[in-house]
Amino acid sequence: MAVVKVLNVVGDSTVSWEDAIHKAVEEAAKTIDNISGIEVVNQTANVKNGKIVEYKANIQIAYRADQGLD
Repeated sequence: MAVVKVLNVVGDSTVSWEDAIHKAVEEAAKTIDNISGIEVVNQTANVKNGKIVEYKANIQIAYRADQGLD
C-alpha cells in the first residue's frame, strides 16, 4: 500500500504568486522525492507604498513516502 504524506510550505517571490508557487515546489523537490501534486491553499502579499513588494503562496505538497518512514 502506498503512503502519501502532505507537507505545508510557504513560497515567496518579488515577481508573482505563480513564481512563489514554483519556487516552493523547486525547493521542496531538492530534499523530497516522489512529489505527486500540490494544492494552493492561500495567496497573500506584502504591500509597501501602495505596491505589492512580495507575493506569498501557502501550498500543500503531496508525496509518496516509503513505508517505515516517519
